Parts: sequence; C-alpha cells; structure tokens
Amino acid sequence: MRSLHVEGTGWLYRLSPRIKLIALAAFSIGLFLTRDPLLLVAGLCLALFVLSQAHLGWRETILRLRPVFLTIIVIALFSFLLISALDATIALLRLSALTLLATAITASVSISQFMDEITFALRPLEKIGLAKAADVGLAVGLVIRFVPEVVNRYETLRDAHRARGIEAKLHTILVPLIIMTLKDADAIADAIDARGFRGQTSFSDI
Repeated sequence: MRSLHVEGTGWLYRLSPRIKLIALAAFSIGLFLTRDPLLLVAGLCLALFVLSQAHLGWRETILRLRPVFLTIIVIALFSFLLISALDATIALLRLSALTLLATAITASVSISQFMDEITFALRPLEKIGLAKAADVGLAVGLVIRFVPEVVNRYETLRDAHRARGIEAKLHTILVPLIIMTLKDADAIADAIDARGFRGQTSFSDI
C-alpha cells in the first residue's frame, strides 16, 4: 500500500508525534478564533515554512495538495459570489493554512504513531467502558491508510479504461473499485486477526 508518510531526518521528524498533533489541533482552533487577515496570512506563512521542513519536493507536494486545493478553489469561488470579499478571503486563508500544516504533519507522522496517539487519547474513555481505545485507534489508522490506496486504485482503473479507448466514467469505475477495496479489506481483516493486533496498546510494529 502507498503511504502518506515520508521518511525524514529533519527537526520536524524528530518532534514527538503527540506534540505535532496537539500543535495541529491548537493551530486549527486558532485559525477559526481569529478574523484578522494579517494573523491568518502569518498562519499561512508558518504553515508553508513547516511544510518546507518535510522536504517532500515540489512534485510530491503538488501531487498531495492538488485534490484538496481544487476543492478549496471551488469553495472560494462560491464564497466570493455568495458572501462578502472579506469573509471569503478569511475562509480561503483558513482552509489553505490548515491544509498546508496538515500535509506536513501527515508526512512526518507514521500511521503506527498516529494510531498509538489515538489509543492514548481514548484510554480515559476505555476506563469508564465507553470505548476500546486500541480498536478505535486501529480503525482510524486503517481508514487513513486506505485513503491513498483507494485513490491509487481509482487512477489505475481510469488509466486502464483510457488505454483501451474507453471513456473513464464514474459508474464504470465505481463497481470494480468497490470490489477491489472490499477484497483488500477482507485480506487485512484476516491478517489483523491472525496476528492478534486487536486490543493491543501499541501499534509501533505494524
């Protein structure tokens, strides 16, 4: 499977995953607590700086950001049409800054680290019987792990259609994509049960 995580050795990679995730949460809250364009521009610049420390390279960075920024551009266009220019600009700056920082954190935190942090955060709920922290961490991690794989399979199916001279339409790609994804899900579920990962408190070896 293709992962969003990239191996690196810079200061961003040496930071504790917990600190990075807490910083991302605090940054996102801060973005939505202010309406000052100057502060939002400063936040955008900060996010750009942190993303540069992930050392993804221009091509990889553009590939990661292109789908999200296309969505942001569409939202921004509708915002400028429906609300004031100031409100639309604020929304654009918030979404852009949050996307850039989230991309940097995603690249520098592995899936196993992310699952460990989710498990740690949910332990108080487990103590009062509201959730199984390890199982929730595993589920969230697998969802994140599957996202790039589903996109990769979609692109493969689309290219296969084009190579055969068939127009790539959603309804012709959706069914085989779902079947392939379900087969992968079954295989992963069998592997999880066979290795006894359910209920573990750490996923650092996955």
